Amino acid sequence: MTTDLKLGWHIGYWGRSMPTGVPETLKMIESLGYETVFTAESWGSDAISPLAWWGAATSKLRLATNIVQLSARTPTATAMAAITMDHLSGGRFCLGLGVSGPQVVEGWYGQRFNKPLARTREYVDIIRKILAREERLTNAGPEYPIPATDGLGLGKALNVMTHPLRVDLPIFIGAEGPKNVALAAEIADGWFPIFYAPRHEEMYAKHLNEGFARPNARRNADNFEILAMANVAIDEDMDKAYDKLRPTIALYVGGMGAQEMNFHADVFRRLGYEEAVDKIQSLFLSGHQNDAIAAVPKAMIDEICLVGSPAKIKDDLAAWRESKVTTLVVGGAPETLRTMAELLYG
Repeated sequence: MTTDLKLGWHIGYWGRSMPTGVPETLKMIESLGYETVFTAESWGSDAISPLAWWGAATSKLRLATNIVQLSARTPTATAMAAITMDHLSGGRFCLGLGVSGPQVVEGWYGQRFNKPLARTREYVDIIRKILAREERLTNAGPEYPIPATDGLGLGKALNVMTHPLRVDLPIFIGAEGPKNVALAAEIADGWFPIFYAPRHEEMYAKHLNEGFARPNARRNADNFEILAMANVAIDEDMDKAYDKLRPTIALYVGGMGAQEMNFHADVFRRLGYEEAVDKIQSLFLSGHQNDAIAAVPKAMIDEICLVGSPAKIKDDLAAWRESKVTTLVVGGAPETLRTMAELLYG
């Protein structure tokens, strides 16, 4: 059970242009007791640059990426950025990583989406070696051989020049599939579930416990962070509140990934919404986006979102307080962020 559920603000990634009012909102949430601010990347803005720029005006907030895409950078480049950010922020940086999906990895980065579990494990292991700074960096591969094995043969094993501020800089992993969740519990300091249903924790517990039980697991259930996203729509008009959230869920379930491989849709299938998911996907991928949005049922929204009047949301927060979630990650306008602080912190 979470006795001290914390709040985080998810700025996310940019759309067509830079979001406005971020510095002012950061100042506000820091004063309201939010613990962490998160940035993301897809195939537009990157996650690290905005965090460095905006984070410079903060003094207490943890600065976290949710997520940095593995295929966007080599593990050594990511380690360099993490070390730099940790120094600049005085030890407040948290590195959130994720493999993304085949559409982005192959369609944007031009890399193969193969062996995501093996790549994640090796990627994190290399970063931890760099942070430890115990010896010159080498890695046998096969995903990231260092020094390179197919080049000129002149590669030299190096040690990171800038000494890390923290050897134990937190690494969080975004994961949805059962094997990925188990891997996060084994090798990371925390887990980003994009869709978390606090009333159905048994769906995740088996996989988390599998990771905790593995030899050399880094954490256990008592000191592992779960930083769960919860989309919020506050409105006394319930229909309007649900309608605010339907487009986002329809996009992830119906349009973020191919019909034969959509990790987001699979989460809702495991929650028992197979029929609704199939309908949403079929409508979305056939060009009927508005019908797909309308097909998202209220019950499916309530599983993973906070929606409705402040009084309803306050009641619904009880399930999150009783859950294993350590940080509730929310987005929205300043008034939404302020209300969430009032409802959670009282």
